Amino acid sequence: MTGRHSGTRRAACAAAVVLGVTGGSVLGGGAARADDGIDKLSAQQIADRSRDALLSARSLHLSARGELGDNSPPMALDLTLDRDGNCTGSVDLGKSQGSVRIVKRGDDIWVKPDANFWKNQVPGGGSAFAAILNGRYMKGSADDPRLRDLANGCDLDTFRKLVGDNADNDRGTLNKGRRTTLDGAPVVPLTRMRDGRTLTTDVAATGKPYPLRITVQGAGADAVVGFSAFDKPVPTTTPPPDQTYDISALLGRTSAPV
Repeated sequence: MTGRHSGTRRAACAAAVVLGVTGGSVLGGGAARADDGIDKLSAQQIADRSRDALLSARSLHLSARGELGDNSPPMALDLTLDRDGNCTGSVDLGKSQGSVRIVKRGDDIWVKPDANFWKNQVPGGGSAFAAILNGRYMKGSADDPRLRDLANGCDLDTFRKLVGDNADNDRGTLNKGRRTTLDGAPVVPLTRMRDGRTLTTDVAATGKPYPLRITVQGAGADAVVGFSAFDKPVPTTTPPPDQTYDISALLGRTSAPV
């Protein structure tokens, strides 16, 4: 369907922000350990352990808001996802271009675009889809070519691969700030300048050194990526049958391009 790459693009944008601060080769092998004295380590040591902690997570909640500059559209992403490909959340294309609710469980995926999505992403045919669905989810297989990119963007392994594949992008000096708090939790901020932008990550100072918040500002960019709910199960609730419509049956009722 038109706009189907948005899930993967948003995951890539979030990964790009992560890499901007935690850039450098991924440490091999060992699992991330608790490090309550992490603020005594060097900036690079903290960044390495933070990246390892992120890559070790079996599941997490990922949120991203803002603009990354370079003429990229504003992004808004809110997903809870795991390594088994289970996921629930939403992707917003920005600038009233539409948003999509996503639920994925096993090999099944449900997507529910809003009215703006149908209007802007399926010109000439969106109104027909919207009328047939009448607020219901489209349901299909995660292997369906029309839904595959959304399904991939809803998989934690996709995000982890983006981080791992681009882990050698360290440029600029990484600086460590004073220990502070974020929403009541102790954190150590790390800051890096890159391409005229300031990228800051707040690393948990107790327990596993997960990155909790990453911000990027300057040169047209103003974005925030947040991480939470590490290793907590993805909700198992899926849309009931009376709120779903099979994607193949839907496409059989209209000739609009998808």
